[in-house]
Amino acid sequence: TLTIATGSPDGDVPRIMSAMAARMASTNAPVRLKVVEKATPTEAAKEFADGNVDLVIARADLVDLSIARTVLAVTHGVVLIVVPPGSSIEGMDDLKGKMIGVISADTNRQVIAAITREYALESAKVSFKNLAPNEVPQAFQTKQIQALLVVLPLSERYIAMLREIFPRNAKASLGLVPIESAGAIEEVSPPFKSYELPKGTLRGSPPVPDDDLTTLRVPYFLVANKNLSDDTVTALTKAMMEARRDLVGEFPLLAQVMAPSTDKDAYVPIHPGAAAFFDGDEKTIFDKYGDQFFYGSMLLGTLMSVLAAIWKFMTRDIGKPDERPSMRLYALVGKINEVKSETDLAAIEQQIDEILKVELAKCSAGQVDTGEMSAINMASQRLQYLMAQRRLALNGAGAAALRA
Repeated sequence: TLTIATGSPDGDVPRIMSAMAARMASTNAPVRLKVVEKATPTEAAKEFADGNVDLVIARADLVDLSIARTVLAVTHGVVLIVVPPGSSIEGMDDLKGKMIGVISADTNRQVIAAITREYALESAKVSFKNLAPNEVPQAFQTKQIQALLVVLPLSERYIAMLREIFPRNAKASLGLVPIESAGAIEEVSPPFKSYELPKGTLRGSPPVPDDDLTTLRVPYFLVANKNLSDDTVTALTKAMMEARRDLVGEFPLLAQVMAPSTDKDAYVPIHPGAAAFFDGDEKTIFDKYGDQFFYGSMLLGTLMSVLAAIWKFMTRDIGKPDERPSMRLYALVGKINEVKSETDLAAIEQQIDEILKVELAKCSAGQVDTGEMSAINMASQRLQYLMAQRRLALNGAGAAALRA
């Protein structure tokens, strides 16, 4: 069971992750999730940085890069600077001396810093005011703010929430301020990428924006502590992708979940366990422990050979000296000298053949040591000579041969 911290002002992300955790449990996934809900993405990221949880869903500009490794790319947050219907603000220069409201300013502090630095908004006396979503309509009505900065995923749910902030106006639509220098910001602030917001994304008729609009976006990742084992993260990735497939109809935002970048220069590197899953390089038990099996089997074989040799040394010739093949052959010497007929001699010769046949089979299997084989060889030669002499004697030719 892995703990995962999540946080969003509307509670949508924790709700989705809880559904995924339940789905993984119902399918008996080898990895389970325990969702730790925090009030904001910043608090969730801090919980991860402090080592209190194993995983977190956070924006790339909020994660602790020293310990974070990506598992999934969840979605992208698009930076929008929105102005109310009828506003005269069309570009960044028109924001001079204005107050910009920011939903979750603490979470978006790096976005604010990047835009402020690029457009010198501080010297232009542009201010930022932190607001909760429900405070925005009143802030516009009372002229406390003249524009609103939000970072949100492009899903129907979040786009609808943004539309509700502004009153409908038959004569005019809400406006968007382009961030034309998004490419330059990307060069100095790696978490942020230049992005072309498609025409009509926020509203179709009349289209808002009325043409493709240059802005910024930042990825949201599911990240894991880099110390989590590769096997655990591989199993987690597989289980979450399967749960995503089952739940995407209920939670459309899950359609944006995909593999993170595997590039070596990615802002947040991918976890090796997730990379193994997406590359189709999941290892079997033999892949993981092949070396251990190989060297273990060699060591075990060597150990068994040593033990067998020790056992053989300790037990040989103890109480059974006549059972050694060489000694059994030598015992036939006396019998050869005592035989009275060719039939008895043939019987002894058959015994010799049986002993040699068994020992030759053992020799082929490596079950006889060299010392014993030498003794058998010597005994065989001696017996062959004695058999020949005894056969001559029995045939009455022995004496003549001896005299010759």
